[in-house]
Amino acid sequence: MITRADATFQPGSWDESSFSEIEGGPKLTRALVAGTYSGDIAGTTTILFIMYYPDSASARFSGLERVAGRIGERVGSFVLRHEGTFSDGEARTILTIVPGSGTGELRGLRGEGLSVAPVGATATIHLDYDLA
Repeated sequence: MITRADATFQPGSWDESSFSEIEGGPKLTRALVAGTYSGDIAGTTTILFIMYYPDSASARFSGLERVAGRIGERVGSFVLRHEGTFSDGEARTILTIVPGSGTGELRGLRGEGLSVAPVGATATIHLDYDLA
């Protein structure tokens, strides 16, 4: 049975650095982010993003995130894959639970969702999940 989890994400740290830049062209960066979830998902997290900036106002990014805590009443950890875009002051990310990544009571967790994060505001997360 599919269950919807609604949560917020608050970044605690954001360490971003460029690893490839071309004068007058796009740049590539990596960002290590730590933060916390509150709501139906609660716990701590670490994310590694690889980001592509075609210009100063937009980006495309991919990442992997380990969430340690709980979903509903079940405790454990799991990994989320991120595929997202940033434009018009908002990051929108498709989230997919990496198959086989669940631990503890979250073993067998699967699902997908969406994150929306306006600049300077808390991100909202909607994750539709099932435990096999």
